[in-house]
Amino acid sequence: MILEAVMLNVKTSTEQDFESAFKQASNIIASMNGYISHELHKCLQIRGKYLLLVRWETLEAHTVGFRGSAEYQEWKQLLHHFYEPFPTVEHFVPILNQAKN
Repeated sequence: MILEAVMLNVKTSTEQDFESAFKQASNIIASMNGYISHELHKCLQIRGKYLLLVRWETLEAHTVGFRGSAEYQEWKQLLHHFYEPFPTVEHFVPILNQAKN
C-alpha cells in the first residue's frame, strides 16, 4: 500500500467552491484501478489549507494508471485551478500502523 499525501493551498474565497468540486472529483478517483481510499482534511488554523490523503495499491496505480488516464484530465479540470501555489505530491510506505482498541 502507498499513501499519497498532498498539502493543498486553495485560493482565498474559493474554499466552498473547491469543496463542492472535490466531492464531484471524488467519484473520479474512487473509480480508478488500484485505488483503495481517500480523505480530505481541512486545516483548523489556516484558512484555505487542506490535506489530501489517498491510499493506492501501488505507486504505479497513481503515477501511471491515474495520472495517465482520461479521468485524470477531468480531475485536473475540476480542481487544479483552485491551487496557489500548485501542490507537491509525496508518496509514503507504512512502517507502523497502530490504532486504539
